[in-house]
Amino acid sequence: MGLVHKKNLKRTARSGQERGEQPACLSRTQKKKAALSLQDLGERLVKLPDEKLDRIGLTEDILKAVKAAKTIKKHCPLNRQMQYIGSLMRMYDPSPVREFLEALDQGKHRQAAKTKRNEDT
Repeated sequence: MGLVHKKNLKRTARSGQERGEQPACLSRTQKKKAALSLQDLGERLVKLPDEKLDRIGLTEDILKAVKAAKTIKKHCPLNRQMQYIGSLMRMYDPSPVREFLEALDQGKHRQAAKTKRNEDT
């Protein structure tokens, strides 16, 4: 049969995985990047006013954590609260939150472009 080289072993598909498909398990770096992106998403939520937070449709525990983070003034406890918000966000689907924040950003950009056009005329 011959020798099997390590580089050939890596190319073979694992059980339950077809060729060309990404592996199901994430690397440690990918997990950290995903956790940090959710934490950044939580930071953006903390900066929003309460009436916009209520419109997003967050779960009750995330909403409580975000409102609690708004009251924290010191740096270290705020960092811990942001990590807590990020860990809560991992339990739920963050796509509706991302879509809402993107819509807000697009609205701000449109409004800024509109006022700039009005100033130019």
